[in-house]
Amino acid sequence: MNGSRADWINTTHDWAAAVDADHLAGIRREPGGFAPGGVEHLVLEVVAYAADEAASRGEGRCVVALNADGSVTVRDDGRGTDTRVDERGEVVKKPVMATKDLRFFDAPEAERLPDGRPRRGISVVAALSTRLLHTNRRLNGAWTQRYEHGIPATGLDPIEPDGTTGTWVTFLPDGSLVPRSPLDADRLARWAAHWPVLDVRVEDRRDGA
Repeated sequence: MNGSRADWINTTHDWAAAVDADHLAGIRREPGGFAPGGVEHLVLEVVAYAADEAASRGEGRCVVALNADGSVTVRDDGRGTDTRVDERGEVVKKPVMATKDLRFFDAPEAERLPDGRPRRGISVVAALSTRLLHTNRRLNGAWTQRYEHGIPATGLDPIEPDGTTGTWVTFLPDGSLVPRSPLDADRLARWAAHWPVLDVRVEDRRDGA
């Protein structure tokens, strides 16, 4: 769907706003409420989007990499985050990182993630990370964008298509907001079985792993 943003239908996020600063600040004020399981909960918030993609197609693949610098990378082979062209010819990405997920954020009966905690959306991950890189490959192009605590630090930068589609998210949790509890690769792999349509592989790239 292209054309005027005013005519775009909101499904998971509101296309009208690129950033909801109050929403992001609210998450940072209560990190324990939004990431009660620490970094592992943040990983599940990201994997849940890959599972959404897999469910829409009947199957999908996802790799979760635990990196040596404390960051986590989640990449999937889905369609990529929805990206449209507005009335001025500018590419606009659905603001999944910087605005609330309308399905879950204010819903008392929100979906439960495998850790038993309610799903709130990937903006929780962005808000509680010192940096996050979102690389998005779709059939109509590929782009990357960097965020700091959920606020875009760069524009939507085009990158060379490679013939694939999918989403890569690399985030570094803010240690002052989210406890740096040890990530358990085996537990994450077990939790991933919660989504049978998604084939998840966990790669532990930390020193000594």
